[in-house]
Amino acid sequence: MLRDVTAWVLTDGKAGDEVQCLGVADALGLSPESRRVAPRAPFVWGMPWGPIDPREGPGRPGSPIRPPYPDILIASGRRAVPYVRAVKRLSRGRTYTVILKDPRSGPRVADLIWTPEHDRLRGDNVLVTLTSPHRISAARLAAARTHPDPRLAPLPRPRVAVLAGGDSRHHRFTPEDVARLVRDLDTLARSGATPMITASRRTPAPLREALRGLAARSGGFFWDGDGENPYLALLALADGVVVTADSANMVGEAAATGVPVLVFEPSGGHPKLAAFIRGLERHGAVRPFTGRLEALTYEPLDSTPVIAAAIEAGFLRHRAARDASAPA
Repeated sequence: MLRDVTAWVLTDGKAGDEVQCLGVADALGLSPESRRVAPRAPFVWGMPWGPIDPREGPGRPGSPIRPPYPDILIASGRRAVPYVRAVKRLSRGRTYTVILKDPRSGPRVADLIWTPEHDRLRGDNVLVTLTSPHRISAARLAAARTHPDPRLAPLPRPRVAVLAGGDSRHHRFTPEDVARLVRDLDTLARSGATPMITASRRTPAPLREALRGLAARSGGFFWDGDGENPYLALLALADGVVVTADSANMVGEAAATGVPVLVFEPSGGHPKLAAFIRGLERHGAVRPFTGRLEALTYEPLDSTPVIAAAIEAGFLRHRAARDASAPA
């Protein structure tokens, strides 16, 4: 646990990138300042290789890299990469820089890079794990079980969390996919399981409404956006999880629970996502969803503490080397 250490989280505001950075900061015991870059064209076209947008330079009002510079910078996303380079230069190497996911500009752009197993980037300063960092820690899951969400606690067991994503660059939910998912969830509910459903901003309207109807007729739960987001509570109280394969983050978060994770594949796909799911299958954490609750036993997967430990060790080495080279 780091004390008296300042930190930034730097992204372009994408929720998935920001959550990963905040999860690592949580595990380090840091209270980071969140900063977001918003480069304009044509500067954004050259990222991650080109310069920052001059409008966001350190001396400009509202700059995402205005000083004083932090002890640790945790960034994610290709648009953030030029800004990481700038902070490293402007801080004269004082800031320890971390990039989550392949920056697509080589491993030397930061002091430490984390990448998932299914990406190809490797190097002396590259940390590789099976799953991505997130905020679904064992401690937060335990707290959510100790003080259960009153909307979910009365639901009969077995309770199955349903994490529905949506259309993405690589996946599309066709009408046939929607019908297949709802049919298999209906089969699961008829077997005695209670669905606890949450949708995402990307969930197409036909799927959202079909899931709402499923929850109503099965006595389950559907989060419609009102009240506190029950995402953590769903995972904490679930006896199993059904998750759509369009989001590696959601699949990885589900695998942090230690309960069976059943993956629904919509149309499309990507080799990296497929490799990630195969890795989880080898760990015994996931199987394809076929309308029934599978019996799977595995150790919960959470790479966040591993990543945080690597950052802490690297930062302490970095600080010691910096202090040793400082003039007496």
